[in-house]
Amino acid sequence: MNRIKRVMTGIILVLSATGLLLAGCAGTTTKAGEDLAPDQCVSPKKLDQDIAPQAQLEGLTCSFKKFEGVDTLHMKVTVKNISNQPQRYRINIFLDNGKAMGGLIPRSLKAGLVQPGQTASFEYPFIQMTEKPKEVFLRITTSEP
Repeated sequence: MNRIKRVMTGIILVLSATGLLLAGCAGTTTKAGEDLAPDQCVSPKKLDQDIAPQAQLEGLTCSFKKFEGVDTLHMKVTVKNISNQPQRYRINIFLDNGKAMGGLIPRSLKAGLVQPGQTASFEYPFIQMTEKPKEVFLRITTSEP
């Protein structure tokens, strides 16, 4: 009887250790050979862009911050005006899981438009997103003020 208990305890320990090992790997979002910076959203290969000729993407970074009490994915988009006219940009971000977010840069016209050669940014929260996306489609167009 003691021998059966020892064998069963050994089997349970091996299965538990295997389960913990597999569970630890389940949260990994990057593939081998894909070293992403901590604030990088996706690899350049997984970022599809449609950017207006008047704009240049200066940065797309990700972070996790509290939003309505939950750690939520926030994407910060930084745009540079490379035209010779003041601009307002419409930003659309589409994720591989069907979630989307968008808005205007600048959000309001009180401070004016983005002047030629200047950059502006805004941080977009993705509600109920607790992991980085695998793929992102980013569209930046100009908007009439």
